[in-house]
Amino acid sequence: MHSTFFRLAESVTTKHLDLRQASVALYPPIPLYRRLLRAHRRLPIEMRSLGDDYVKTEFRRHREITNPVHIMGFLTQWKMYLDELPRDPSDSRSFKKLDPTVYEKMSAEQLGQLYEFMHATKEIWKPVNGEQT
Repeated sequence: MHSTFFRLAESVTTKHLDLRQASVALYPPIPLYRRLLRAHRRLPIEMRSLGDDYVKTEFRRHREITNPVHIMGFLTQWKMYLDELPRDPSDSRSFKKLDPTVYEKMSAEQLGQLYEFMHATKEIWKPVNGEQT
């Protein structure tokens, strides 16, 4: 039965995910939810409202999930997101590019949503005072 966990929960990163190690580092759902919302306080207001709405929606959607593999995957991905949030959002070097292996695993619909999201956020992050990115 344990071998099916690894087949069903395929990693989306190049790093091998050991579920036993991940569970040690995971927070229970409610403390993780609170930490995510607190971490968003350091973001600019536009990013904070977008992030808060997304976190709230996703946690509501997954409230009734009972499959332990889905729960572990959900909590693991949100913990990884929390760990990746920049401590100082004004420092543009603190943002990371998306891992190319993630693109390979996305469906056409997900790639389309990512493309639309990229264009929607360009309006928010226009260079200020002639700065170039």
